[in-house]
Amino acid sequence: MPMSTEQVNNLMSDCTLCPRACHANRLLGETGFCGQTAELKAARAALHYWEEPCISGETGSGAVFFSGCNMQCIFCQNHNIAIGKSGRAVSLRRLSEIFLELQEKGAANINLVTGTHFIPQIAYALSSAKDRGLTIPVVYNTGSYENVSSLRFLDGLVDIYLPDLKYHSPELSAKYSHAADYFQAASAAIAEMYRQTGNPQMDSETGLMRQGVIVRHMLLPGETKDSKKVLRYLHETFGDGIYISIMNQYTPLLHVAQLPFLNRSVTEEEYARVLTFAERIGIRHGFYQEGGTASESFIPEFDGEGL
Repeated sequence: MPMSTEQVNNLMSDCTLCPRACHANRLLGETGFCGQTAELKAARAALHYWEEPCISGETGSGAVFFSGCNMQCIFCQNHNIAIGKSGRAVSLRRLSEIFLELQEKGAANINLVTGTHFIPQIAYALSSAKDRGLTIPVVYNTGSYENVSSLRFLDGLVDIYLPDLKYHSPELSAKYSHAADYFQAASAAIAEMYRQTGNPQMDSETGLMRQGVIVRHMLLPGETKDSKKVLRYLHETFGDGIYISIMNQYTPLLHVAQLPFLNRSVTEEEYARVLTFAERIGIRHGFYQEGGTASESFIPEFDGEGL
């Protein structure tokens, strides 16, 4: 059954969409940890070329960047959008139109970036867009601090999940993301994503992913031991049923300048150690990044394009 506006409003009036369970009445303008009311806000909707090759392809992924975030990681690479400084209000009808416009521009897929706190609105708009001719795959791009019950609203609407698994250690997740229960929540969420999509399916002609899960893990400076625990967990749990993207693009931005443990890039030696470990434990389906990728060029302008 498609999501109704009444269901959307009910979920917004006592928000427990994510593990924070703030119980904010977002319908009346209250904000939870994500910093957002029930009014959907986005900062950009445009073709995006910097995802994994099987997501971006040659034409680009149709990325919609939503405002706010339920994680608020202290090192956030999209800081202005995460804290809600960037963005404008978008109606549910307009969001549905944006999806169709991106398809018309040749997007390989619709890429929903950091939409956890807007899942009901997204589900409603996706159902509407599919009724009006949306046929390209839908990607849900998330930090993975999700409730399984909320992800089930996307079952049958999302084809590809692109979740992070940021940490294994509760101490690290508490220190960097104010979420000691991150691994517990994220591992359950990724299991639900895999249940919904199953093993990866690729288009034999284009090389684009049509269905499945790619789990991202971005190394943080000085934390290779935790990275190895993340990779071991993913491989032992899902084997070749998922792709794993091991990223070295961490960029120390101005807001971490006073934090010496985060105010540097990941070294080549750190990244090489983690890649060697991944190969040694048998990870075969994966992606890695070449060269010095720590750069603000990976961070798009949140200028309202396409809204």
